[in-house]
Parts: sequence; structure tokens; C-alpha cells
Amino acid sequence: MNPGQVDEVFPPDVRRRLAQVADLRLAHPVDDFSADAAAAELADVEVLVTGWGCPPVDAAVLARAPRLRAVVHAAGTVRTFLSPEVFDRGIVVSSAAAANAVPVAEFTLAAIIMGAKRVMPLARLFQQRRTHRTAADLRRQHWLGTHGLTVGVIGASRTGRRVTELVLRTLDAQVLLYDPYLSDGEAEGLGARRTDLDTLVATSDVVTVHAPQTPETHHLIDARRLALMRPGTLLVNTARGALVDIEALTEHLVSNRLDAMLDVTEPEPLPAQHPLWTLPNVFITPHLAGAQGNEAARLGALAVEEVARYARREPFAHQVRQTSWEYLA
Repeated sequence: MNPGQVDEVFPPDVRRRLAQVADLRLAHPVDDFSADAAAAELADVEVLVTGWGCPPVDAAVLARAPRLRAVVHAAGTVRTFLSPEVFDRGIVVSSAAAANAVPVAEFTLAAIIMGAKRVMPLARLFQQRRTHRTAADLRRQHWLGTHGLTVGVIGASRTGRRVTELVLRTLDAQVLLYDPYLSDGEAEGLGARRTDLDTLVATSDVVTVHAPQTPETHHLIDARRLALMRPGTLLVNTARGALVDIEALTEHLVSNRLDAMLDVTEPEPLPAQHPLWTLPNVFITPHLAGAQGNEAARLGALAVEEVARYARREPFAHQVRQTSWEYLA
């Protein structure tokens, strides 16, 4: 993993726990599997604990690691570095995506509340005028407030499920849920109502995106679906920028028809002169919804517990299965 992030993901107490359940072959993180020290250790390694910045674990690396039996990823997606060949070799894989979903869902809930209160345009006015808001300022909003919201959640991922839970527990709201792999019964078990995507975007006050990035989900929110949204709809994206057609969205934001809270964009970051940087109804953050600062320790703690389960010959609690590879985030 990236050496600069080790202390956040594995603070002293988490590192001590790891040392209790595993024989650590190297005292420092590896960010280059071709380095002499790493190459020598690969021959005997049984478990790889990986994180952000892990170099590719491909066929060449696997060939040099004949004893490798498990990969435990102390971060979210494994698709960015891990070859699916691991499954052909019977190597089990775990991910800390469930731990990373916690701060993403919290961030999303905050974005929903701040967006529904129209914080962006009203704060901009306040900063410009340095006078209190007026009744006319509030009336200019398409709608304002969190009471009785319909929140449309796209994707019953770990994050999407947690967002659903937080919204229903925290707000006076109903949740519509779209996920092609989810049944009506599963949606009801989450407290949501399953619907098709067009209905969701056309009838929700807030649309929040939590689907994986795959060829099928590229520009899932395209010009046609943006046009289906009612005036004043708030779009929240804390998933991947490529799920939303940013140029089509820009037209609706420039015209003030929609509002957006965007933690991710395509490209990322947007060009310096892009109009979204200065619009009062848009709030762009630098891809920070996932674990940051002290939140990163959750990832390391989950990974260490997975190593402990492996040492006890127990199945992983957060196993990544080959059958779900195609629609992983």
C-alpha cells in the first residue's frame, strides 16, 4: 500500500493486534513487488494485506507467490489492483468496503440535509450581502426542507443500504430504491420501495447515487433521465463520477433547474474554467466522502479481524466472491 497512509489505516493499537495474529514478514509497506526485498518475501507469503496504492497483483505476482492463500484489502474496491485470476487459484479475498461505507453514508446523509435546506445558494447570498436572509430568498427556492422527502437511492450496495437506513432513521422521509439485482422483498426488508430507475428519478425529491462503476452503469444518469427529474430535484453523487453525464447535468444546473452535491465528477477534478465551480446551486467536494483521517482506522481494524478469522480457520466475514466480480464498485 501507499507508505504514507499506513499510520492512518494501521494506528499503533491496530498494528499491535495484527502482530498478535500474524507473522509480519516485513516491517514496512511494499509499494513495488519487483523490489528485491518484496520479491524474496513473496515466495513464502500466505496472506497479503493490501491498501490504497497497492501495485497490481497480477499473474506475474501470483506466479512468484506459490503459497499465497488470501488477500485482505484494508480499503474498498479490489478491482483496481487485483487480477480475477486469484479466484482460479483458490485464493480467498476480503475487502473493507463495509467499513468504508460508513463515512460515505454519513457524508451522503449530511449532503442530503444540507442540500434540502438549500444551504449552497442561501449561504452564497449571505456571503455576498452580509445581511440576513429574507422571506423572498426562501420563496425563490423550488422547495426547501427535509419534511416528507422522497429520497431515491440508486444501488443497494453497502453504502446504498446504509444510506437507506440512515435516511429512514433520521428523517421524515420515504425511500425509493433501484437495483436490478434486488427483489421487492429485499427492498421491503430495508424499509424501502423498489422501483424502476425512470420512476425513481421522476418522482424523488433527492436522487443519490451508490451504484458500482461498470460498462453498464456508465452515464446511468444521462440526459434523458436528468430531463425526467422535477425542477428542484437534488442530485447527490458520492459513488463514481462516470455514473453521471456531467455535461448533460451542467445544462440543468446552469439553468437552476436542478441542484447538485458532488463528491465525484468526470473528469476529476473538473477543468479549472468549468461553470460548475462557480454556480450557487452546486457544491463540489474533493472526493472525501470515503474514510479520511481518523476514519481510516476502521479499515485497518476490519482487515486485521479478517486476518484473525483466517488464522482461526474461519471464513471471512467480508469475503469478495467471484460471482459478484462484474458488479463490484
